[in-house]
Amino acid sequence: MTLGFPNESRSYDEGRKRIGFVGHDGMFEVPFFVETDALLAADAGEAACLAAFDTASARIHDVARKAYKSARKPEYVLAASDFR
Repeated sequence: MTLGFPNESRSYDEGRKRIGFVGHDGMFEVPFFVETDALLAADAGEAACLAAFDTASARIHDVARKAYKSARKPEYVLAASDFR
């Protein structure tokens, strides 16, 4: 199966400074997180981080597919280094 992102929902985790979203591989949900400093400065707030995520969602999904393809994990955390 191919990893897809049919659900556009995402959530901001202020404590861990990351945004969570879910991919789907067939009937399996695959949790992903992108660290907020991969999108903006570390001190950016929730609204700015979610807006940056929305703007870069196609690129984020491409990076998530690449991470998923390389190894199967219970969850994936995408850092700024993954976007280089």
